[in-house]
Amino acid sequence: MKAFLYSLVLFSLWGVVAAEEGVDRSIERGVDYLVGAQNKDGTWGSARQTKGLNIYAPVPSAHHSFRIATTALSVSALIESELADEPGEAADALASGEAALLKELPKVRRANGDALYNVWTHAFGLQALALMHQRASEDEERQQQIAKIAQGQIDRLERFESIDGGWGYYDFNAQTARPSGSSISFTTATVLVAFKEVREQIDGLKISERILQRAIDSINRQRKADLSYMYGEYLKSRPMYDINRPGGSLARTQACNYALRLWGDESIADADIDEWLERLVVRNGWLDIGRKRPIPHEAWFGVAGYFYYYGHYYAAKSFDILPSDVAAPHRPEIAKLITAKQEKDGSWWDYPFYSYHQPYGTAFAIMTLTRCR
Repeated sequence: MKAFLYSLVLFSLWGVVAAEEGVDRSIERGVDYLVGAQNKDGTWGSARQTKGLNIYAPVPSAHHSFRIATTALSVSALIESELADEPGEAADALASGEAALLKELPKVRRANGDALYNVWTHAFGLQALALMHQRASEDEERQQQIAKIAQGQIDRLERFESIDGGWGYYDFNAQTARPSGSSISFTTATVLVAFKEVREQIDGLKISERILQRAIDSINRQRKADLSYMYGEYLKSRPMYDINRPGGSLARTQACNYALRLWGDESIADADIDEWLERLVVRNGWLDIGRKRPIPHEAWFGVAGYFYYYGHYYAAKSFDILPSDVAAPHRPEIAKLITAKQEKDGSWWDYPFYSYHQPYGTAFAIMTLTRCR
């Protein structure tokens, strides 16, 4: 009996080690993909690959926003992978990507009256800048440069706050200077997470407390009793519309729960986050069935393909705010879902989106896996 139990323990330990090696190898392959896919100017992604139905993208500013947002995510992924810490191709790609971000982030603009894709770029840019600032701990001049650009991105986000608080990426109403369009729950959550991370890393940044509270209030107005979140405030009169139901909120809830807890909302309990992490695994098919579909929101519950890796990324970030014994069972579950979907070229992608989809999907997947170790 003792021999059997000893063998069982050894087998379990071997399984853990093998899983760890599988995650590490997936991350390495993902980093190799990013290194090979980088543009000559240090950015990632382009508008060159099109299809019959494309995301609305007024030129040139919409594509500039897409490219720099994708670059910010790729830079963050290279940093978090830790594979760029030593001299080599990954380190060179990271240096080139960082230089591109510092040059291009201040140039990102609203595309036109109705398209505000720049909001995503400012948010993901702030997260990358926070990581870059941390890496430059022995270079005060570089840290000051990063801090100045970060403050500029914060100022842009405050300028483009929706009139009802929070942030959206379209204004189909009056197209005013201060956007009159609806705030979107998960866009607002993304910005709040970025604000928190950059403020904790870089001293002296100024973020309006009033705007922060308005954003938190906006998410809470879209929060339902079961912790599903409406897509946007414009749907508040249709709480049971398909996209507002739990199956449609599966990815959104991960980001919104995390953002609210990050900003001190104790009404989001550990048990709530734990339950929705479990739902993400058990009900993953509702997200997965929308993955790679070419038409946004064509799957059940209005799920769009681009929810997939975004949702898993914020789910994995939630591990950091949970007790270790609560987070532990979810790490291998999420890792299994992500590693199984890696493409032959080392990338991940969830929605055909010009040529931004592979770099951004790969970046989200790498950052998810780093938290599954």
